[in-house]
Amino acid sequence: MSSAVVIGASGGIGKALEEALRDEGTFDAVHGFSRSADGDRHLDLEDEASISAAATKIGSPTLVIVATGLLHAGDKGPEKAMRDLDPVWMARNFAINAIGPALVAKHFLPTMPKTGRIVFAVLSARVGSIGDNKLGGWYGYRASKAALNQLVRTIAIEDKRRNSSGIVVGLHPGTVDTGLSQPFQGNVTPGTLFKPDRAAVQLLDVIDGLRAPDSGKLFAWDGVEITP
Repeated sequence: MSSAVVIGASGGIGKALEEALRDEGTFDAVHGFSRSADGDRHLDLEDEASISAAATKIGSPTLVIVATGLLHAGDKGPEKAMRDLDPVWMARNFAINAIGPALVAKHFLPTMPKTGRIVFAVLSARVGSIGDNKLGGWYGYRASKAALNQLVRTIAIEDKRRNSSGIVVGLHPGTVDTGLSQPFQGNVTPGTLFKPDRAAVQLLDVIDGLRAPDSGKLFAWDGVEITP
């Protein structure tokens, strides 16, 4: 049996990805995990034991998508200037946006097939690109996503020794109409704010087009490679 896994299935993009994968019918089983879920669907990126437990339940998936992310919570959000830097908030950005996905890779990639095409994808962001940073600000989010992009590259190199056909990538979904982006949608160019169901289909189209040489790279929703 072939199976797919979506981490963060209670979020806007994650839920849409799980639904789109089920609608496509390509996989025999689609498993969604989230922090808010109970029982067999529970996975907390800040609890490594829950990640390990989830990985042992699935068997050998050929597709894993980590659709999680942190941009704001309560009265905390992207820093506009250095004076706004808060070590606790910055550490939480790294915990959710970089360390958590790396731990998912640690536990899920070894369960994936050692031969044939597999894809391990994480949602990253264009603002994590160092070369693309022209505006500054958003210190914790930018830095944690830049760290994630480096982790993707490093994990891809190691996993290539395990499965030469494997693909480990970062994906930029664009600006999606979810709770994560809602406070910042005022500056979005008309026509570039995507509904979650459309974003999910676009991301799955990008995944479908990936080949082994693409492993370790970062791609936008339209399939264009982004320089980290």
